Amino acid sequence: MISFTQAIILGLVQGLTELFPVSSLGHSVLLPGLLGWQINQNAASFLTFLVATHLATALVLFAIYWKDWMKIIGGIFRSIAEREIADPYAKLGWLLVVATIPAGIAGVLFEQQAQNLFASPALAAFFLILNGGLLFGAELLRRRGLRPKELAEAIRVPDTRLASSVTWAQSVKIGCLQIISLIPGFSRTGSTLSGGLLAGLSHEDSLRFSFLLATPIIAAAALLKLPPLLVSGNIPSLETALVGAIAAAVAAYFSAKFLARYFRTKTLTPFAIYCIAIGAISLLILR
Repeated sequence: MISFTQAIILGLVQGLTELFPVSSLGHSVLLPGLLGWQINQNAASFLTFLVATHLATALVLFAIYWKDWMKIIGGIFRSIAEREIADPYAKLGWLLVVATIPAGIAGVLFEQQAQNLFASPALAAFFLILNGGLLFGAELLRRRGLRPKELAEAIRVPDTRLASSVTWAQSVKIGCLQIISLIPGFSRTGSTLSGGLLAGLSHEDSLRFSFLLATPIIAAAALLKLPPLLVSGNIPSLETALVGAIAAAVAAYFSAKFLARYFRTKTLTPFAIYCIAIGAISLLILR
């Protein structure tokens, strides 16, 4: 059973690391193991907790970008009614739909296999090191198109810039990269940021696409899981899940605001170093 103190700590860590490219699942699996907490990470109560904190993060992202989402959703419905994708918001909406499909299918097919990895802090630490390698690789191999400043001056509206910069094939590739975030230790934000950089986007635009893409995939996964958990009658786990969700929401809000400023000028390299260092140190401790 998760205590209220543990719920607050895990919620803050989840809200912080879900949006940072350092793997929230990896930290949620690692932290109890490193601190010696007696938590059954395959139990329904722990799954309820993770679902609630992820849903809280998705709601925060939707609140931050709600004006964009209203335009995107309106664009999708207009494109359906008019049977053509005639404006940037419609195209961006369908790009997000296309990018969501690969991870959605993989989540359904490999849900149990991924969940089995939750009980192995050592594996999470190992995959965290690989996540650091992915971030390093994305920085080394990323495509250089127009410099971010030049592109921003040419197309000042961020969503329009995304719609004009991302192709349908690139959207699929970014969506496929997102699949590895089902493994604890690999970051969803890190994988989609890497995909955006490899597609030639700036760090700032890659982050925006990543955050927009996170909202439906996280929310859909959480909403599919919550109903059966809510009817299970496990009231204590729901109480701690609510406390964790509030903590995650607060951390996610400040994380999103910080990262939006950070990636205007900075790179993934510090996060890559962090993942490799924490993963290696954790492996040594867990031995």
